[in-house]
Amino acid sequence: MHKLEKALKSEKNEAMQPQRPWNSLSGVWQRKTTVIAALSIIALLTYVTLRFVFHTTAVVFQIPLFVELAIGGPPLLYDLLRKVMKRDFGSDLLGGIAIVTSLMLGEYAAGSIIVLMLSGGAALESYALRSASSVLAALAKRMPSIAHRKREAEISDVKLEDVVVGDTLVIYPHDICPVDGTVIEGRGSMDESYLTGEPFQISKTTGSNVISGAINGEAALTVRTTQLAADSRYSKIMEVMRESENQRPQLRRLGDQLGAFYTPLALIVASLAWAFSGEPVRFLAVLVIATPCPLLLGIPIAIIGSISLCARRAIIVKSPIVLEQIAECRTAIFDKTGTLTYGAPKLTEQLVAPGFNQKEVLMLVASLERYSKHPLARAILAEAKTEGAVLQEVTEVSEAPGLGLCGTVGQHAVQVTSRTKLTTQKGVEVDLMPPIAGGLECMVVIDAHYAATLRFRDAPRADSRSFVRHLEPKHHFERVMLVSGDRESEVHYLADQVGITEIYAQKSPEEKLAIVRKETALAKTLYVGDGINDAPAMMAATVGMAIGQNSDVTAEAAGVVIMDNSLKKVDEFMHISRQMRGIALQSAVGGMGLSIIGMGFAATGHLTPVSGAIIQEVIDVLAVLNALRAAFPPRVIHDL
Repeated sequence: MHKLEKALKSEKNEAMQPQRPWNSLSGVWQRKTTVIAALSIIALLTYVTLRFVFHTTAVVFQIPLFVELAIGGPPLLYDLLRKVMKRDFGSDLLGGIAIVTSLMLGEYAAGSIIVLMLSGGAALESYALRSASSVLAALAKRMPSIAHRKREAEISDVKLEDVVVGDTLVIYPHDICPVDGTVIEGRGSMDESYLTGEPFQISKTTGSNVISGAINGEAALTVRTTQLAADSRYSKIMEVMRESENQRPQLRRLGDQLGAFYTPLALIVASLAWAFSGEPVRFLAVLVIATPCPLLLGIPIAIIGSISLCARRAIIVKSPIVLEQIAECRTAIFDKTGTLTYGAPKLTEQLVAPGFNQKEVLMLVASLERYSKHPLARAILAEAKTEGAVLQEVTEVSEAPGLGLCGTVGQHAVQVTSRTKLTTQKGVEVDLMPPIAGGLECMVVIDAHYAATLRFRDAPRADSRSFVRHLEPKHHFERVMLVSGDRESEVHYLADQVGITEIYAQKSPEEKLAIVRKETALAKTLYVGDGINDAPAMMAATVGMAIGQNSDVTAEAAGVVIMDNSLKKVDEFMHISRQMRGIALQSAVGGMGLSIIGMGFAATGHLTPVSGAIIQEVIDVLAVLNALRAAFPPRVIHDL
C-alpha cells in the first residue's frame, strides 16, 4: 500500500482509540464518569429515603451504597492506580485512599459520597475538555483522494497513489493541487498562502511550478508531475505535523500543581491523627474532609464558565488547559500573513513618471482593472474608491500573452503589465522605471509611454502595532518574535511597521517547528498563526492560537481559535484567562484552606467521616458558587 495512505490510516486509527481519563479525558471516559456520578446521586438519595423516611434496617438501607461502590468504585480506583504506577500523584489520589479506607472500616456512606465527588469532578472536567478530531485526519480530509489524469485525448479519475512521476494531470478551477508538478498548458493563478505564507495569489503559466495543497484559481491548468504524492510538499507538512503531534509539550494542570503539596499534607495529618489516637476512623475522617473537591469541582467549573464566555465572544477554546497556561507564557511568536497583516495586497506606492498626473493614472488603471481577475486588481480598485476616482467606460479589453492587460479608456490606450514584460517592448521608456524594491509591483503604460509603477504590500492590521507594544507591560511577555515563510524584505517591512525586532524570514514549516521547540524549551510560548504552514508550530508551542477560519487543519492544531480576524479578540482571551485563573485559585485555595481547618477538627475526633463528608459538601458549594463568576465578562475585557 502507498506509504502516505498507510500513514493516514494509522493516524486515523490512533485518533479513534479511547484515551485514559483525567488528562486526555476521552468521550468514553466522559460517558462513564457521568453515569457513575448519576448512579451515585440516585444511590445516595435512595439511601437517605430508606434510612430516614422509611426507617428500614441497616441491611436494607445500605444496599444502594453497596451497589454504588461496587459499580462506581472499581473504575475510579483502577484509573487512580494507573496514575500511581506512572508516579502521577494528583490531588484525586486522596479520594482513592479514602474510598479504600471507608470500605475497610465499613463507612459505606462516606465512601459513596467520595465516589460522587470524584466522578462528578471528572465528568465536569471531561465536559470542559471536549475532544477534537485528529489534526492529521483533517489534513487527510482536505487533500483530494483522486487526480484527473490525461492520456492522449482522454481524462480519467485515478487514485492519488496511482499517480507517478511524469503523469499529465488536469487541475480544474478551484481544485486542490494533488501533487507537485510543472505547468505545461494553461494560464491562471493559485493560492499558496496556506502552505508558503505568501499572501498573494501566484500567477501560473507554462513552466511554472505548482505545489500540492495549493488551491487553483479560475482557469484549468495542465501539469506534469515531478513528485509522487508521498514526496510532495503537502505530504512533507503532514510528516512534520505527525512528529509535532507526537511531541506535544506536557503541561501540568493547575489542580495538580496545587495538589502536589496538599495531598502529602493531608496524608501526614491523617496518619498522625491515627498514630496519636490509635483510632483508624480518624484517618478516614481526615481524608474525607480533605478530599480536594474545590480542585476537582471548582477549577473545572471555572474553566467551563470561561469557555462559555469565550464562545459568546467568538473565541473557541478547543483545549481548556490553554486557559490555565497562557498567563505563564513569556515569549510571543507570530506568523506574518493573515495574523499581523490582513493577508491581502494593498496599493502602497504610486510612482508616476514626469508628465503624468497621479490621480488620472489611477483612474485609468482602475477603470481597466474592473475587467481583470488578477489578484492586484482588487487593491487598485480599493485605492481608487478611497480617492474618489470616477471610473470611465473601457473598450477593446484584452490580455494577450506577453503584454499584460490592455484596453482603451476614454481616448487613452492603457496597458498594465510586469517589469519583465515591459523591458521586452520597444519604444517604451524603460529607463524611467524605478529600481526593484520589496513587495509586488506592476507597470503602467499610457499611449505607448511609461506612466507609473504601482507597488503593493500586505498591509498590517490597524491594531497590530498597539497590540504588539502592549504585550510586555500588560501581559508580561518578555520577547516578541516574527516567524514567517514570506520573503525577507516583506518580513522586515512588516516588523518595522509593528515594532518587532526579532524576526525569522523564509522559514518552512519544519524550520518554524524547530524554532518554536527551541523557544518553548527556554520559556512558555504563545504561537499565533492562520495557515496550514503554521499548524506544526502551533502544536509545539505551549499555547497555539489560530486567527480566522482559513483552514480546518489550523483550527484542529490550535488550542484556541479566534473566529473573527481581530487581534483584539486575542487580547480578550488573555483577559478572560487571567480572570479564570484568579477565580479558580480563589475557589481552590479558599476551599483547601477551609478543608485544612476541618482536617484539624477531624484529627482531634470532633468530626466523624460522614459529618466530615457533609461539611466538605458545604465547602464544595461555596467553591462552586465562586467559580460560577467566571462565566461573566471581567471588568476590563481588552486593552486595545
